[in-house]
Amino acid sequence: MGYIEELRALVGHRPVILAGSVVLLINEEGHVLLQERTHPEGVWGLPGGLMELGESTVEVGAREVYEETGLTVQNLQLINVYSGKDHFTVAANGDQFYTVTAAYYTTDYEGELRVNLEEGFQCQFIDLERLPERMVGSHREIVNDFAKEFGSIVKKQGR
Repeated sequence: MGYIEELRALVGHRPVILAGSVVLLINEEGHVLLQERTHPEGVWGLPGGLMELGESTVEVGAREVYEETGLTVQNLQLINVYSGKDHFTVAANGDQFYTVTAAYYTTDYEGELRVNLEEGFQCQFIDLERLPERMVGSHREIVNDFAKEFGSIVKKQGR
């Protein structure tokens, strides 16, 4: 049983604060890797997840990317930290939580892309200007912030 499951056994469905990370993997064309998720079904999002005890946000991002895509990431660059009332979620099982999400980007990754079928149906690199209609709202905000702040830097690097 992981930290979150142990915490939920104590507090039930009451609101808690959970920390985590997401990572934007940017390919040579400047496209971002998105995952069509199993939960919520058919909604697209960034690879990422919640922190376990003792992890840093960078470690969370790297672990979650590997678990969800099979890719190993390096040189994660901070985009921003997202939190507040707009980051409240009620899960399908009734669990309530506020997230504090550290968002990173990188062009430095390796490995063979594979889909973890427990987490998602597919992974695709998608043009920043053609994001899917059904997308996790906070992830859309993060991608849009990235495009505004860092998109031109990535293009100048030839990626």
